[in-house]
Amino acid sequence: MSVVLSRIYTRTGDAGTTALGDNSRVRKTDPRIVAHADTDETNAAIGVALALGCLDAELRNVLEGIQHDLFDVGADLCAPIRDGDERLRVREEDVSRLERLCDTFNERLEPLRSFVLPGGTPGAALLHTARTAARRAERSAWALIDTDTELSGGEAATVNPVCVRYLNRLSDLLFILARLANDGGRGDVLWSPGRNR
Repeated sequence: MSVVLSRIYTRTGDAGTTALGDNSRVRKTDPRIVAHADTDETNAAIGVALALGCLDAELRNVLEGIQHDLFDVGADLCAPIRDGDERLRVREEDVSRLERLCDTFNERLEPLRSFVLPGGTPGAALLHTARTAARRAERSAWALIDTDTELSGGEAATVNPVCVRYLNRLSDLLFILARLANDGGRGDVLWSPGRNR
């Protein structure tokens, strides 16, 4: 699919509304826009980790693939599901792929002996930042599902729930990758309960 953007500003959002993927317009504070924006922020945080984190080629390859996935998640979230819809949607296979990556990379880690503080190497710290952004995106997607469920009087009717599962698994994977960036967990910064008492 080709996307051509000949002009970046349009002035159509100057009154506080924006277009969804189906060209309907909503307020920029709409839960669907918030979920999409938080997904975009997660993608940007991964981009910073790639640019500044000095990550190895294997992790970079995984993260670059995830950036493409996150555009798919954003496209899914910003286009309400309609009857006869043939839009790009996140699939269970996408979630399963993240689970396989979690299992594969987690096997390489030292066992956890305490909670991990966000820090260590620059790459690990930046991946922890991306992880927290992914958690926020997941919460925003749940808020969208809750709103959609209330409006439809039952189950969420216009939101793909697989997006939420993808974001949940992504935050788990980013935690694991942050530990890998900390020398397989050997460089993790561990929480010391009550340390400053």
